[in-house]
Amino acid sequence: MSDRKQFITVMVVAALFVSWIGWRGFEVISLNNQLMADTSVASYPYQHRVLRVEGGTAVISSLRSHSVSTQQAVSAVFPSMRHLADTHRDWQKAERELAQVQARAGDVVLAAPGIERIRWELDENWYHLQFMKSRYDTAF
Repeated sequence: MSDRKQFITVMVVAALFVSWIGWRGFEVISLNNQLMADTSVASYPYQHRVLRVEGGTAVISSLRSHSVSTQQAVSAVFPSMRHLADTHRDWQKAERELAQVQARAGDVVLAAPGIERIRWELDENWYHLQFMKSRYDTAF
C-alpha cells in the first residue's frame, strides 16, 4: 500500500471517529435541551441533566442514591427546611416533588429516539459546589 493510500485511510478513520464523538456530544446537548424545555423539570431548583449516553442508555444526574437519602437531597435543595421536624408535612411535600420531577426527567429522556433505558448517577459535583457555596456564605 502506498503512503498516500495509508494517509487517506488514516484520515478517513480519524474523521469517522471525530464524527462519532461529535454525534455523542450533540445527542447529550439535545437531550439536555429537551429537559430544559419541560417546564416542570426546568423550574425545579436542581437541574437534572444527561451526563452521557452509553449505547441506548442515558445517564442522568440525580441527587439521590443508595448513599444519599431523599431527605438529605431535599435539605440540600431547600436548606431552610433543615430546622423542620422530619414528620412535618412540608418534608413530605418536598420529597414527593423531588420524586415527581426526577420521574418526569426520566420520562422526557426516555421519549427521545434511541434511548431505551436510563441510569441515575449521583451528582457529587453539585453537592461539592453546594458545600463550597455554604462555606463561602458563612465566611462573609
